[in-house]
Amino acid sequence: MIIRILPLAILLLFPQAAWCQDMPLSDILIEGETWELVAEGFKYTEGPAVDASGNVFFTDVPNNKIYKIPVEGTVTPFVEESHGTSGLIFGPNGKLYGCRRGLKQIVTYDDQGNATVIAEDVDGNDLVVNREGAVYFTEPSTHQIWYIAPTGEKRVVDQGIEKSNGIILWPDQKTLVVADTAGANLWAFRIEADGSLRYKQPYYTMRLTRGQEGSGADGMTVDTLGRLYVGTHAGLQFFDTQGRISGVILNPNDKRISNVTFGGAKLDTLYITCGNRVYRRKTQATGVRFFDVK
Repeated sequence: MIIRILPLAILLLFPQAAWCQDMPLSDILIEGETWELVAEGFKYTEGPAVDASGNVFFTDVPNNKIYKIPVEGTVTPFVEESHGTSGLIFGPNGKLYGCRRGLKQIVTYDDQGNATVIAEDVDGNDLVVNREGAVYFTEPSTHQIWYIAPTGEKRVVDQGIEKSNGIILWPDQKTLVVADTAGANLWAFRIEADGSLRYKQPYYTMRLTRGQEGSGADGMTVDTLGRLYVGTHAGLQFFDTQGRISGVILNPNDKRISNVTFGGAKLDTLYITCGNRVYRRKTQATGVRFFDVK
């Protein structure tokens, strides 16, 4: 067992990172299981999100559609005109939240696919919603991170990440992680009681592929043990709670993995959006739905 001792300042700011042994691929993957093609024929898939039943939803951004992958059954349309919705995630009210880029809005979709606007005049790309219904979303065009309180108030809570993209919480919902597509790091912040962010740290460092100046880091997810998974040029990279890279799960095709989530009835299946296709594979890990966390 290899133990890494982190600087005291990091341990105080992010206490979940105290002690952890290396987590190899064999702790995540199941022997004999590979990527299974779920659906294809789209233009560009993004934003996989899982609901309370384990169904997974994803977007085809250029075609302005949102689709549903049932736990049992075939892929079906959910929203026929999504106005360029990219990032998706389910919130505590059972509604599907989305970044509707075509109209510069953050919206929620009810179970019939009807949209309600919760923020306007923003160029949101990806988002995450905590158990109280607070929303954080990235705005790559302005290098900003926004916060929407459960009351509806919105404000900028960080600036300066070159190309902020994917965004996720740790399972305890006290730490926010933001991907920088143009760089080599994922940035971690401590979340304060008022929703503000402090102690910005380049907590995770990714592997870069030859010829790429940036990692291509995009959508992320976490499992119940706090391990983080992120789609990059190199594949699906995953990290232990100390921020150390534990392995890279290779892409099933030659397209970059744009996003990832756990789905299925037991939340033990990784779903990835990858170019014009969606794939899945069973794992030994179990995902987190933030509205489930007490």
